[in-house]
Amino acid sequence: MNIGFDNEKYLNMQSAHIRERINQFDNKLYLEFGGKLFDDYHASRVLPGFCPDSKLRLLKELSDQAEIVIVISAGDIEKNKIRGDLGITYDSDVLRLMEAYTNNGLYVSSVVITQYTGQSSADLFKSRLERLGIRVYIHYMIPGYPSNVPLIVSDDGYGKNDYIETTRPLVVITAPGPGSGKMATCLSQLYHEHKRGIRAGYAKFETFPIWNIPLKHPVNLAYEAATADLNDVNMIDPFHLEAYGKTTVNYNRDVEIFPVLRATFERIYGKSPYNSPTDMGVNMAGNCICNDEICQKASCQEIIRRYYDALRRLLIGSCSEEEVYKIEMLMNQAGITVHDRPVVDAALACAERTGGPAAALELPDGRIITGKTSKLLGASAALLLNALKELAGIDHEKHVISPDAIEPIQKLKVNYLGSKNPRLHTDEVLIALSVSAAMDKYAQLALEQLPKLKGCQAHTSVMVSSVDMKQFKKLSIQATFEAKYEKKAVFFRKKVV
Repeated sequence: MNIGFDNEKYLNMQSAHIRERINQFDNKLYLEFGGKLFDDYHASRVLPGFCPDSKLRLLKELSDQAEIVIVISAGDIEKNKIRGDLGITYDSDVLRLMEAYTNNGLYVSSVVITQYTGQSSADLFKSRLERLGIRVYIHYMIPGYPSNVPLIVSDDGYGKNDYIETTRPLVVITAPGPGSGKMATCLSQLYHEHKRGIRAGYAKFETFPIWNIPLKHPVNLAYEAATADLNDVNMIDPFHLEAYGKTTVNYNRDVEIFPVLRATFERIYGKSPYNSPTDMGVNMAGNCICNDEICQKASCQEIIRRYYDALRRLLIGSCSEEEVYKIEMLMNQAGITVHDRPVVDAALACAERTGGPAAALELPDGRIITGKTSKLLGASAALLLNALKELAGIDHEKHVISPDAIEPIQKLKVNYLGSKNPRLHTDEVLIALSVSAAMDKYAQLALEQLPKLKGCQAHTSVMVSSVDMKQFKKLSIQATFEAKYEKKAVFFRKKVV
């Protein structure tokens, strides 16, 4: 992988900067952790070299001073919102995160359900957590939020929320995904701490948008594409420009909420320690980009992947047309089209040439490998085998899996498991390959190439099965799919506009 981001420099700079911010306040700092704390795969894709667990490593250095509070929106529980990268619901991810943090020596003290308006699913989740011995707090929707500052910063606003009991000087507020109410949770705690005579502080650790690179830099545009469903918009921080005469980048929700934060500090201390949303942040990522061209190219690919994913979700009814249009606009701003993704044209050309579904994959050295549909294999499975052969230097005419080994699997699928599709999926091909590897040196050599597929780009000419999608993710292949079905079933005959 070409490296565009210096991760070690980032860890050192970020750790030092967070410690400096802790020292600005006495006894208690609420640190809002935006993005993914444990597995920030978006950052690792747009900043090649960024390790997905970088934030976790930072926290482990502060584990003796820190505790974690996980926030989840009652609305996200009600909607069964899914983490796109993992394919699990936000409420399930809360439990996954708690286990992951605990296993890494971090203390998770409680869970907060925010934006609560009586959702029954939130009540059930609260009961489930409490049966597991987990402390749960409720924060409510506040009328007029975030503009009605006098009401928000009062006993009828933040004052109605449960006070979160904490014991350590650094309280990290994190969540399964964006829009969960992390900042509001922090501000609510500042209000409650003041009523208890505690001088607490607030800071924000958000990787994106990166404040000290251009507004329309592809890294920042990729963040907008990632949050298109939230209608987040990157913008120049007007407060920072007015206070210091310097142009910095922030996003609309932070700019909108800043008057609330400033009013909160003014009511508590008489004066706000921050003049702008940018002042609130502690992010050092922009200082650690070591090859801007590599990061720009990676970010453009991420925007295109987000576009294809939005088209796929539009087809299955889990995305709005507005979300698709927004990402199209971001592609225009970045000056890119789907044809800037080499595997797209390669997959479509193969499909046109063969008259059936096809797939393409770009190897680390830029070579494009294709796979077509056959009687034995689906396009994705064929692609996987062809890529492994190419990496191993095995002639493509040589069978690394005997057809005799494939036939029993097909018989099992059709005759005993009721499948109408006899062709092997990617997971079944890998099982067959691993069985063959016990007796065939070429199969073993092909199997050993699997780690080299990590980070490779792929595209298919049609929608693939959920099995193949999951297998691409497990192999860390960054795949996109045309938003069209291989066959028109009766349930999918209505045209999607």
